[in-house]
Amino acid sequence: MNKSVMIIDDSPTVRKIVEVCLRRAGFRVISFPDGVEALRALTTEQLDRLPDLIILDIDLPKMNGYEVARYLKSKPALSRTPIMMLTRHNGVVDRLKARLAGVHTYLSKPFTTHTILSAVNACIGLTAASA
Repeated sequence: MNKSVMIIDDSPTVRKIVEVCLRRAGFRVISFPDGVEALRALTTEQLDRLPDLIILDIDLPKMNGYEVARYLKSKPALSRTPIMMLTRHNGVVDRLKARLAGVHTYLSKPFTTHTILSAVNACIGLTAASA
């Protein structure tokens, strides 16, 4: 079965680039423009299965990426799902806040498709190793 990745980013361009890159590599992809919509789908069983990885931006409408990550980590069914932060913020404080929120991998924009694929594969491997 193909691994599943959820993308939460308010930029349609970023969502599309990451979606195309991951689909070409054989991943199932679902995306949302904000954390509230994504969390609703995750917690109300709207999805046929939980994602193997969540890619998340910091700057989101309604609820920022740190809040989304903390919420995900508080839910037993999602607490072991790795989270990758993909954001324009590249400061030490941003990285620390992400780590404290439960983020496994932190990538800065701009990015290459090779970088995304490498990071996704590493995170998915992290899931398999900890399962």
